[in-house]
Amino acid sequence: MEIFCEIATHRSFSKAASARQISQPAVSQALQQLEEHLGVVLIDRSQRPIELTSAGGVYFERCQKWLGEYRAIESDVHQYSDRLTGRLRIASIYSVGLLQMADYVQRFRSDYPEVDLSLEYARTDDVYSRVLRDDVDLGIVSFPKDGGEIGCVPWQDQEMVLAVANEHPFAHLDSLLLSELSGQDMVSFTHDLVIRRKTEKLLKKSHVSVNIVHQFDNLESVKRAVEINLGVAILPLATLRRELEFNTLRAIPFSDCDFVRPLGIVHRRHKHLSRAAEKFVELLHEDLPPDEVTSIKTPAISSAMS
Repeated sequence: MEIFCEIATHRSFSKAASARQISQPAVSQALQQLEEHLGVVLIDRSQRPIELTSAGGVYFERCQKWLGEYRAIESDVHQYSDRLTGRLRIASIYSVGLLQMADYVQRFRSDYPEVDLSLEYARTDDVYSRVLRDDVDLGIVSFPKDGGEIGCVPWQDQEMVLAVANEHPFAHLDSLLLSELSGQDMVSFTHDLVIRRKTEKLLKKSHVSVNIVHQFDNLESVKRAVEINLGVAILPLATLRRELEFNTLRAIPFSDCDFVRPLGIVHRRHKHLSRAAEKFVELLHEDLPPDEVTSIKTPAISSAMS
């Protein structure tokens, strides 16, 4: 039943296999056995991506409710013991998941080895959709919403800095004024991303005009364009960890504005959070030991803060 729900959620046998950490043939076999037991076809395999049949749609909806109630019961019972078990599903935007979440996931799995923790990466809109569909328990997003069916626990405010190539004229600066960006070639995000709109609002408010030379829908492409000196970019300092460690980019803080990217942990407002989900939220608000998190300070950042 759980394997069928994974197939229905991801509309993919391979993704269901990855989520359950089993082989794709095992997923196919489990579905075949379930369909034989029920005497109906649940999945239309002729469609790409695969689609639920009418019977499959009814079965999926009821199974999701039943499994949710069952896990809530288990979670409530386990609070009377020292064991933490169950399943925890998290979806994170790429710029957070790939760079920061690995430290927390490793720590959580070490502390609670009996919890089946899965972490997926997705675009912001998809994270919200998965939370609302109950495909995941928690979502990690930037500039989070908090209202309606979405509840939010604030997590971090990440400092926004100017990322420049090592050969850029700004690379030697310890800090700079926002107005110094006027006339600069800039690598930016696409208009559909909130971070682009927030950045444009800041520049407009400060009467700063820049030349957008390239636009990308993902952080990694923006950073690669800056590395080859196609332009500068305003990015969260925390997302530049590897580039600063290997000295492929410089990060220059702004001296005249406090521009941050807020991160939040979103969930369905009226859904009961499992103990595993609550423990993960608690872990995210802990400061990991220094040996578990790579420092992201650069000489420019350090001197500006001192």
